[in-house]
Amino acid sequence: QVQLVESGGGLVQTGGSLRLSCAASGNIFRINVMGWYRQAPGKQRELVATITSGGISGGGTNFADSVKGRFTISRDNAKHMVYLQMNSLKPEDTAVYYCKLTHYAYAYDSGTSYWGQGTQVTVSS
Repeated sequence: QVQLVESGGGLVQTGGSLRLSCAASGNIFRINVMGWYRQAPGKQRELVATITSGGISGGGTNFADSVKGRFTISRDNAKHMVYLQMNSLKPEDTAVYYCKLTHYAYAYDSGTSYWGQGTQVTVSS
C-alpha cells in the first residue's frame, strides 16, 4: 500500500504564489509517476502536472496548457516527495489539488494508482 499526504494549500491573492508538497510512503516501486490534479466545484478532476521517476531529481514533466509557464513540478526521489510551485495564480486556479502516484511493478505493468486526500487552494480576485 502507498499513502500520500498533501500540504501547502491555502488562500492567496491573484498574482500570488503557493507551493504544494506531497509526501509518499509505503511500498513504492522504483518506476513511478507522481503528479498533481485539481478539481474545481462542479467540474471534473483534471491533470495539472506530472513528473516521472528517473535519475536523482526525477525525469520528464508534463503540464496542462493552462498552467504552463506559471507552475513547475519537481520531486525528491530519496524522500518520496513531489512539489508543485504555483506562481502568478489566477482565480480560475481555485480548486482542491490532489497528489497522485502511479507505480509499475515491471515494464509492461498497467500500473497501480493512489490518491491523496487533497488540499484546498483558493485564489481571491
